[in-house]
Amino acid sequence: MATTLTAEEEQATKQFLEEINKWTTKHGVTPLSWEVAIKFLMARKFDVFRAVELFHSYRETRLKEGIVRLQPQEEPLRSELLSGKFTVLSARDPSGASIALFTAKLHHPSKSGNHVVLQALFYLLDRAVESFETQRNGLVFIYDMAGSNYTNFELDLSKKILNMLKGAFPARLKKVFIVGAPVWFRVPYNLLSLLLKEKLRERVQMVKMSDLSQHLPRDCLPEHLGGVLPLDASGLNKELLATQNGRADPMDELVNVQVPSLLDSGSSLSSSVHTAGTDALRLHELAAHVETLQRAGIYAEYEEIRKEPPAGTFHCALAAFNQDKNRYADVLCLDQTRVCLKTKRNERSDYINASFMDGYKQKNAYIGTQGPLDRTYGDFWRMVWEQNVLVIVMTTRTDEGGRRKCGQYWPLEEGGQEVYGHIAVINQRVEKHSHYNKTTLELHNTENCEQRQVVHFQYVSWPDYGVPSSAVTLIDFLAAVKRHQKNAVVTMGTRWSGHYLGPPLVVHCSAGIGRTGTFCALDICLSQLQDVGTLNVNQTVRRMRTQRAFSIQTPEQYYFCYVAIIEHVQRQGLLIDNQ
Repeated sequence: MATTLTAEEEQATKQFLEEINKWTTKHGVTPLSWEVAIKFLMARKFDVFRAVELFHSYRETRLKEGIVRLQPQEEPLRSELLSGKFTVLSARDPSGASIALFTAKLHHPSKSGNHVVLQALFYLLDRAVESFETQRNGLVFIYDMAGSNYTNFELDLSKKILNMLKGAFPARLKKVFIVGAPVWFRVPYNLLSLLLKEKLRERVQMVKMSDLSQHLPRDCLPEHLGGVLPLDASGLNKELLATQNGRADPMDELVNVQVPSLLDSGSSLSSSVHTAGTDALRLHELAAHVETLQRAGIYAEYEEIRKEPPAGTFHCALAAFNQDKNRYADVLCLDQTRVCLKTKRNERSDYINASFMDGYKQKNAYIGTQGPLDRTYGDFWRMVWEQNVLVIVMTTRTDEGGRRKCGQYWPLEEGGQEVYGHIAVINQRVEKHSHYNKTTLELHNTENCEQRQVVHFQYVSWPDYGVPSSAVTLIDFLAAVKRHQKNAVVTMGTRWSGHYLGPPLVVHCSAGIGRTGTFCALDICLSQLQDVGTLNVNQTVRRMRTQRAFSIQTPEQYYFCYVAIIEHVQRQGLLIDNQ
């Protein structure tokens, strides 16, 4: 079908391109093409304002998920496309809409992470909307749950797919049919429904397999869904890959943009080491800021930070041979700040999901990292040894809410010992406090026969969801960590010649960005407050995210940083003195 527009639609396209190309000019990239512009405008019925909003949502979503360049002929994306899990059917519905099908029973989270599933979804939907007919008539999405069980389902993945479809992809979404949903899906479905705006919620329907033909004609449905189409999803996708071989992804131009890094000279964040800037707040100003904005305003402040693109690239974390070293496929390390392991002759990669993070007036004060996986225990302890770490800070339990958050990477009982790679770890002593456990570990390097002592602090009072109900226990935990680090550095004497505060603290939760970022932000802000009497939560979090991407994972964690500091200074009687 030829691309024919009305006069009003052509005018809207010109206005859209004028607006978007202000942005492309600013960033020194190729202007957006007329054809790509139409995709965004079609998806928003040629409402220029909403189409511009969609354009930026699309870019930000792909950047956030690390989907910067789609390479369908390379693994693991090629295998995901050929799995038959997701495809665009060869037939259309009576209105001319394309029909996309996701087959839940073919999804095995242990074999393919969210990241590669989303890559496949973006790739195939991008191919579908190359058709002007699809742009004009929209998209129907079928989520086929028949024959699936709970192990095939991931709530986080479903959230990401719905969020992408509802506001971050240039296609007019007409209907979402959830077919053959098992009984256990009712609770997750209720949770997902809460995410949807009312307008989209009306388009999402759970239907029985036998009733689907009442919504879509049998001649546009595959046989297993009550239709007449023979379906070979992997064959359809294989044919598509063959026709696309060697072609550049036409949508890559939107995300493969070298946005000026927040670390570039001339930026207000040109130094990632945290220092007191001119816009730092005194305590009474901080309290007034929170009082004025309230929770909703602080959440909005976080949203502005969240919209900023990552200040670097994720090439190493996305390499096929490194992906199984990431606990979560969408939580990756920036190439510019990642910790590199010392490689041996027969090793292919120096990768570990860990990032250097600067502290207050201290470079590489922390290593922010994920909760170790069974297969990365050896890498974790090598990193601890190579970076001369004295203290490990863990802000999660190994299991929470029935889910594994972190592996048991150290011997739990006193006297216990385990060997991880060439590092033997012996549990010398466990001290149980009201809100944390302190474990003294002795490390033996079996390659050079050296030994060291490392202390493991585990905070156990963070609830399964949300943030601690009181800041007191977390800040007291932070103080205990700092005291031990200081004493351990003194004990090292001349064996340590770096920064006077010592080697980096290893800080981790499950993903290494939420609780980890909260802990580090509080330490930085309170250190600055103690030094010069001012702090700036906003600037601290923005700088932190230039090193450990997406640090502070939720607006609630960001708001907690503010209220925790205020609660702490009120307890110390400092707020009154500074008014």
